[in-house]
Amino acid sequence: MDQKEYFIHESSYIDEDVSIGHGTKIWHFCHVQSGAKIGKECSFGQNVNISNNVLIGDGCKVQNNVSIYEGVELHNYVFCGPSMVFTNDLTPRAKYPKGKAGFKKTILKTGASIGANATIVCGCVVGQWAMVAAGAVVTDDVKDYALVAGIPARQIGWVCECGSVLKKFECEICSRKYELKADKTLSEIIDKT
Repeated sequence: MDQKEYFIHESSYIDEDVSIGHGTKIWHFCHVQSGAKIGKECSFGQNVNISNNVLIGDGCKVQNNVSIYEGVELHNYVFCGPSMVFTNDLTPRAKYPKGKAGFKKTILKTGASIGANATIVCGCVVGQWAMVAAGAVVTDDVKDYALVAGIPARQIGWVCECGSVLKKFECEICSRKYELKADKTLSEIIDKT
């Protein structure tokens, strides 16, 4: 790894066997553990822990005080708000550790955004361009473009790829158009002209 390709603050620790993409910035008091793979143009705020074998795509932004545990996978352009929480074991016991055999995989698909202090319970998939409100607790999968809030998190609307809340399946900010399919999923209408 050529450290000139990315920035690591002097207070942070990077273990051996870590891959960090071009243009990525890792700020104060972070720890990236062995086997982690981080894409290009990512940003990690103060006090971020990236556990062993975590996969992180390009363009992700992880705010202060977030721990990304083994079993969590972030696709491209995922946003993790300040102090949001991931888990990786549904039934943890200090006396009876299961190790990684007991971890449940958690996936955040392209463009997903997680608000400050939200919790993502392990085993969930957060769909592409979905948005989880601050303080929400996600216990089930979240659909693409869904806006979820509450404890437990429930869908309260839809959001555009740009982040704007959709009112009539057309974004008032960027003019993208969407359609609600029979299976209650949302997809963008791509103009092929």
